[in-house]
Amino acid sequence: MAGLEPLYAWARPAISRPSDALVCGIHWELIRHGYRCLGTGDQPGPDERKSELLPAGWEANKEVYTLRYKSTDDARELLLKAIMVEDSMILNVMDRSSQKVADVTLAVADYINPEHLDDFHKVYKNTEELSTRITSGIIAPLGAPAEKARKEPESKEDVQWDENPLRLPPRQPMGTRAPYRPSPLSPFAVGGEDLDPFGGRSGGMIVDPLHSGVPQPGINPSSGIPGRLPPGAVPPGARFDPFGPLGIGRPGPDPDHLPPPGYDDMFM
Repeated sequence: MAGLEPLYAWARPAISRPSDALVCGIHWELIRHGYRCLGTGDQPGPDERKSELLPAGWEANKEVYTLRYKSTDDARELLLKAIMVEDSMILNVMDRSSQKVADVTLAVADYINPEHLDDFHKVYKNTEELSTRITSGIIAPLGAPAEKARKEPESKEDVQWDENPLRLPPRQPMGTRAPYRPSPLSPFAVGGEDLDPFGGRSGGMIVDPLHSGVPQPGINPSSGIPGRLPPGAVPPGARFDPFGPLGIGRPGPDPDHLPPPGYDDMFM
């Protein structure tokens, strides 16, 4: 019953009997379920406000405790009467808006240690049972205040995965839809491979003779190119744009060493 301790400490000067302590506990259960206390007596008084505290004079009548409550959504107003009959307390609660009535009978000794009224940590016992009795006997029959509907987060199934090539895609639980990825045939995918350092996509605009589909036997840039590239300079499987002729015995002249046709034409 979290929150009852500061309430009990505040109300302690007015608590002189075990029944007072029990009413304090019942009051807090109503507060915890969305009700606020308006005051004492059957009729409203001047300048009443909803409060989590017990109103002044709540313990004045030791035979019949009369308290009024209103739900936080203003939909229900309860009139609670706790009537003492020997060692038992009969709770009679009426919802004034619907005229529904709920009754619960509690044995004071089952929930209060009369010799420990000064010690909050010892005065209450069987608090879970007391909470269950109040919930099932009063809150449930009369109806709990309506709670504001919490905004549900958007479904992650319809959220497209951020196309960041350096970001690992989120792990997908079994049975869920895979993240959206654009088709390589889409016109908007052109150039996508240029952004992917692992070469796992299509649509690149950089010409790579080693991956152009033309067989290049004996060329492995990761093992190095004698006289020009040491072994390991190119990671295995990486795209490699050569900076010189590839292979030995390449037919025809080297296009890098010949001027283009009409080179001497100043109007070219």
